[in-house]
Amino acid sequence: MTIQTPNKAPAPQPALARPLDFSYPSNRIAAAGAVGAILLGRVVRGNWWDALGVGGAAFSAWAIARELDPDSPQTANAALPVAAAAALIGGPGNPLAAFATLSGLRLIAGTTGDPATPLDHQGLLVQSALAAATGNRSAALLAAAAPLLTPGSHSWLPAPGVLMPQLWRDHAAGLTTLPAALLGLGAVALTPTFTAPEPVSSPCDRAPRTVRAQEVQRARQAAVISLALGLGGGGVRGLVPLADAVITVGLRRVQQGTAKPKS
Repeated sequence: MTIQTPNKAPAPQPALARPLDFSYPSNRIAAAGAVGAILLGRVVRGNWWDALGVGGAAFSAWAIARELDPDSPQTANAALPVAAAAALIGGPGNPLAAFATLSGLRLIAGTTGDPATPLDHQGLLVQSALAAATGNRSAALLAAAAPLLTPGSHSWLPAPGVLMPQLWRDHAAGLTTLPAALLGLGAVALTPTFTAPEPVSSPCDRAPRTVRAQEVQRARQAAVISLALGLGGGGVRGLVPLADAVITVGLRRVQQGTAKPKS
């Protein structure tokens, strides 16, 4: 006689985990573009550290645009070179702020389809604290508030990360550069078009449903609030990838709106 033990349910996957799938052309473009940005950054900026910052800004802009505009990989592909150019001209920003922003928006937009796990909340706490420690308080706030803006993922665990005091600046040149300020202002100016409701048809990565349009809209609203806070607090440099992504998505919506035939 054999005794059957019940099968254990698979452990839930972190909602923030979204690896690149190279079967998609846009993902191959992202990887190639990031490598190209790093090599170009090495030539223009003169050292590998800044070069990695240029590549990181380019890839972060692509990834953030994918969260804010899941139906249109073209906007992400367009955001990548613009962010690379801004980093080449004004210097690379802060990858800690960019990653905190990306994680917060990914959770709010719900593109993976998985609810946040305790590990996700711990990760957001760490990312929020690191962003705050480098003076990027708006990015820290976005990561900390993400679970509170996400149905089924409510948690106050990441909130204390915002209280981390500033320990160092993200770059010797400070928290704001002219390219960063211009991108931030341009992105905020597109707020009405960028945040207007829009249907979404892309499937979630790991759930048998489509991405919810209201969650993407909520992520877009959180994005422009974060940008406005960054502009007001003088910490927009670390939000260059976010500003770039907002602009490309906003311009895509403007172009589609003007292309519609008048009735």
